[in-house]
Amino acid sequence: MGKNTSSLQVPSSCQQSDRRRVFDVRSWVSNTRREGYTFVELLIVVTVLMVLASAVLPLAQVTSQRQREVELRRNLREIRTAIDKFKDAVDTGLIPTTELRPDNEGYPPDLDTLVEGVAIANDATGRKLKFLRRIPLDPMTNDNEWGLRSYQDKPDSTSWGGQNVFDVYTKSQGKGLDGTKYHDW
Repeated sequence: MGKNTSSLQVPSSCQQSDRRRVFDVRSWVSNTRREGYTFVELLIVVTVLMVLASAVLPLAQVTSQRQREVELRRNLREIRTAIDKFKDAVDTGLIPTTELRPDNEGYPPDLDTLVEGVAIANDATGRKLKFLRRIPLDPMTNDNEWGLRSYQDKPDSTSWGGQNVFDVYTKSQGKGLDGTKYHDW
């Protein structure tokens, strides 16, 4: 039982009109396609990028400031711990009184003494007791010069009396993220 295949075939006139129709649609699509972006599209993209950048920039600045504040606290703690260890060594007799000035109250005469070290009491070998490897850098001023206070100075003093080093502070006049002045830390 063979089927008549001629009844399933589309007449040739319909095939040509369909082909023309497909061709017309293709030419219409190709005519409406454009290459590149319009000025308006570029303007919108640039505006969106600027809005995103304006949101990220302050965040980056706050992050940078927070990192410097963390480093400042760490460096202040390191120096203050060294000063306290020096005082403890004087109080326990590890450092002879001949190494100290009479009015120093058991505190180091300057920060360099913490780095260079002092002779150990009753030690003939000449070893030195050191408290810091180096004077840390102040991250707010990018300098290793710190504000100093002696035991005899007032707590809010901004000038050093020179007798000893009881406390250190940064010379930066800026304010922290919490609103306090850095030199009050």
